Amino acid sequence: MTGLRVLAVDDELPALEDLAYLLRDDPRIDQVSLARDGAAALRVLDRAIADGRPIDAVFLDIRMRGLDGVVLGRLLSQFANPPRVVFVTAYEEHAVDAFEIKAEDYLLKPVRPERLAEAIRRVCVSAELPDGDGGGGRADPQTIPVELGGVTRFVSSTDVRYVEAQGDYARLHTAGGSHLVRIPLATLEERWASAGFVRVHRSHLVAVKHIDELHIDSGRCVVRIGETEIPVSRRHTRELRDLLVRRARKGRSE
Repeated sequence: MTGLRVLAVDDELPALEDLAYLLRDDPRIDQVSLARDGAAALRVLDRAIADGRPIDAVFLDIRMRGLDGVVLGRLLSQFANPPRVVFVTAYEEHAVDAFEIKAEDYLLKPVRPERLAEAIRRVCVSAELPDGDGGGGRADPQTIPVELGGVTRFVSSTDVRYVEAQGDYARLHTAGGSHLVRIPLATLEERWASAGFVRVHRSHLVAVKHIDELHIDSGRCVVRIGETEIPVSRRHTRELRDLLVRRARKGRSE
């Protein structure tokens, strides 16, 4: 199987050349095309599609003259077969935009080779190409950007046990702690439904696989995840109980 065909987009030539050098040095990449702005990037993408060799991934700066990276990323997401998008930027504040566009990764300049290698691995897995460890696989679980000490990291939905609404923000609870992100609970409910998250209350989403116990006392329904008890609203009680019963039956039959 051939390697990746990628496009690097940056309006600053030194940054573009540095990124192209790192990309060409990776054995998982077969072809690196370059563009200095969003309009040129679209022309390269269109030409690649017409030639029957579409671009697999776009490594994209955000703040550019003309069509900026966020707008271009949204345009790319509307393609019939969109390329994977990896943002490469000097600015941390667009991480939420990256999540909404479903970018594969979000790299901060100056790009470290090991972080670029991880981004390429994510693209390979998503594209079901060999990732350098001997095989391909399914796409990574949905991830979400969080800020830790001024550094953007991506937390996988598989590590999140439950989510708590805090105004326009959401707090992700994992085994190792919690992270406050500027994303409404309703957005996460939609995005993570396929990852096994269900709404149990106006203020809570839970990962069904992490539920240890459900009990009803005096008409009040509660689920326990680890040492935490989370209320379940009346409108969600029956639906959640039926879901857990179906999962238990399925587990016994396998």
